[in-house]
Amino acid sequence: MPRRSARQAAAPPASTRAAKRAASPRQTPTRQSKRSRAQSSTATPKESKYFERASQSAQEEQQSPEPSDAEASTGNEDSGYEHKSEVEDATSLESEDDAISSEEEVKPKRRGRTSKVGAVAVAAKATSKKGNELWRSGVATGLSPDKQLIIKKPKAREAGNTPYRDDTIHPNTLLFLRDLANNNDREWMKMHDPDYRQSLKDFNSFVEHLTEKVIQADDTVPELPIKDVVFRIHRDIRFTSDPTPYKTLFSAAWSRTGRKGPYAAYYLQVKPGASLVGGGIWNPDKTALERLRRDIDRHPERLKGVLMDKRVRKGILGVDSEDENKVIRAFIEANNDNALVRCPAGYDIKHKDIALLRLRRFTIVKGLKDSEIVGTGQAAERVGGIVADMVPFITYVNNVVMPDEPASESESESDSDDGDEEDEEGEAEQ
Repeated sequence: MPRRSARQAAAPPASTRAAKRAASPRQTPTRQSKRSRAQSSTATPKESKYFERASQSAQEEQQSPEPSDAEASTGNEDSGYEHKSEVEDATSLESEDDAISSEEEVKPKRRGRTSKVGAVAVAAKATSKKGNELWRSGVATGLSPDKQLIIKKPKAREAGNTPYRDDTIHPNTLLFLRDLANNNDREWMKMHDPDYRQSLKDFNSFVEHLTEKVIQADDTVPELPIKDVVFRIHRDIRFTSDPTPYKTLFSAAWSRTGRKGPYAAYYLQVKPGASLVGGGIWNPDKTALERLRRDIDRHPERLKGVLMDKRVRKGILGVDSEDENKVIRAFIEANNDNALVRCPAGYDIKHKDIALLRLRRFTIVKGLKDSEIVGTGQAAERVGGIVADMVPFITYVNNVVMPDEPASESESESDSDDGDEEDEEGEAEQ
């Protein structure tokens, strides 16, 4: 028996070979790995267009036989044409290179040390626009890393020949308020913070000195800390169309609860050309306003008697005449800015005191000149005297709006008497 290897080595018979299917003429493409494809696509750079003609001409020369004399002239002409195009392409490249180099010469270099004069010019240009002050972080000054820009810290104005005193307002305070009115923004305030703090300190010292005189004039006003008396200079701009962030004045108010509360208060305002001393209740709430109108309706002689007081009539309202109508008219004109156009609900339009009932503000005001509060030692005396003249009016408003227990009992008795009279009249009519 032959060996297995010999049987495998023996050729198959012809019939078996003919029965096998013929091989397909299509060739299966060999797979190429991604890495080899990427290398083949990136390894060989694409030839430039300026070398295509040269390579093609070299191949043609190798394949074509040597031309004859007649064909040589034609070949020279073709080669001359090709040479001309190549010269034009080279010329265009040179012109483009010249244009690029000329543009680079015109444009300034981005990276380079800036000269001192150029740095100062760039810094001045950066600070020319509003909001680009050099004190802000992240502002480009144009200075090189080895250069520093030093800005001196602002200082408050010097006092000059007029010293700061507790019984008066210094002229620098009014000067600061004038500048603030012309530059009412946060950037300017930050740069002039020393002036603001010095002016606020001057006003606070004057208020502390004036508090003693207010307490002497009206013993119902307690001695409160300065933070409960002085108003902030920042404005509330949430519900107004005016975007200015600061008030252009300093102000303070004294009452039984300080600058806030339901009681009538004494008010001081320091503003260039518009300083004043006021007293009363500025915007009473609904309950307080109803009490004032009810008192005017039932007992109008109380308010009229206070207004006819000499201190109020002559010292505050500035009416020398003792005519009651003139005094009432002066008081109404001082509070007629936000008065009702129609009569309030529950009152007849033909009421004899309808003009007083229409009021929604009950205040008295005395204006001050700048010379009366600045630079003289009589400023505290002047303001204290005006506060003393307002005491009768403030006392009346507080007794009506926030009455004490004895006053409320007497008022309830008077109201009950009025009710008994009305009941008797009703019984008589029946």
